[in-house]
This record gives sequence, C-alpha cells and structure tokens, in this order.
Amino acid sequence: MAEVKNKKKKKPSTQRHLEIAEIKDDVVVLRDGTLRAVLLISSINFALKSDDEQTAIISAYVNFLNSLQFPLQIVIQSRKLDIRPYLDNLSSLEKEQTNELLRLQISDYRGYVSELVELGDIMTKRFYIVIPYDPVEDKHKSWYKRFIEIFKSASVVSLSKENFIKRKRELLQRVQHVVGNLNSIGLNVVMLDTQSLIELYYNTYNPEVAPKEKITDLNKINLE
Repeated sequence: MAEVKNKKKKKPSTQRHLEIAEIKDDVVVLRDGTLRAVLLISSINFALKSDDEQTAIISAYVNFLNSLQFPLQIVIQSRKLDIRPYLDNLSSLEKEQTNELLRLQISDYRGYVSELVELGDIMTKRFYIVIPYDPVEDKHKSWYKRFIEIFKSASVVSLSKENFIKRKRELLQRVQHVVGNLNSIGLNVVMLDTQSLIELYYNTYNPEVAPKEKITDLNKINLE
C-alpha cells in the first residue's frame, strides 16, 4: 500500500502543463517571464450602420492594425447563457412580494424565462484581445531554450518585483494604445482585473465544471 501511495504522489500536477505561472496585479505572468493583459471588448451591430458609418469603421480598423508594432490575439468565446443570477433575483423578489397576484406573476415569469433559455439553448459571445509583452532579453533566447521551458514547473519562475513593475509599465503602454484606437472605432474596452482574469481562465479550462462550481471571490480567499 505504501508503494502505491508513493507512486500516486509522484504523478505530475496538471499545473505543470499550463503556461501560466501566476496572475497578479491585473496581469497574467507566464512561465518564461512574459506578461499578458486581457481586454474585454464590446461588439458593434455593423449591419445596422449606414454605408458611410461602415466605411469609417473599416478605415479606423485598418489604421489600428497598421499602427500595431507588436502581436496581439483576438479571442471569441461562445458560452451558454447563465441566467441563474437573474432567476435567483426573481426568486428573492417573489418571496418578498406581499401581493399574491404579483407573486404568482413573478413565479410564472421566472418559469417562462427559465424554460425559454433552456429550450432555446441561447448562447452569449464575448470578445477579448490578449496583449503580450515580451522583453528584449527574452527574444534572444534560442528555440531550444524556449522548448525546454515549456516542460518546466511554474514554480521555477522567479520574476523580481523591479522587473515585474518595469515589464508591466511597458505592457500598459501597449494597452493604452489599443484602447485608444478601439475607442475611436466606437468600441467599449475594459481591462480585466485579477479576479476577472482568474474567472476567465477557470471557465476556459473547466467549461463543464465552471457553470456548476463558481470560484470564490479573491477578496475572500486567505492567502496566508
């Protein structure tokens, strides 16, 4: 039995295969020391725009792409609409309602909305832009060294506070450039904070579990 337990302990953690070392100060730190910022972008109903507006949007988007001096990643995620918070709110209102007629109407409406979403299999789309920062010294690493780093544990990464602050400052300059250009197109842009980043990656890596098991608010987690 002891031998079996020892073998189980030696199994590598799934974290070993993730490129993320940590998430802090609204930034994703990868195992090679590079940083990532994630922006949540609103959408535009392009088809409802006039011809002149469509031309202006396309022109602004082309100018934005031409102004980029660094790579970025555009991610579109489709998820089944999670309407449970709304239904929970309706349930609370139903319990607090003293008027019997209004209480029954709220109950019927809650059942209707729940059934509509379930039968319609309604999906939501979210648009993200991932902005990287790869310092100059990392660009000079050989292909072999980068390949070896992929198989290293996230715990081996040690990024000094000074280097992190410097790299984050450079990253935020890129974020400001992207935000300014996208705002000129008419898009609303929000940089995800630490809690939102954790939830995003948790939902991405656990698409089946995430809807049933929500992660704890970061402010309520004891990190000591």
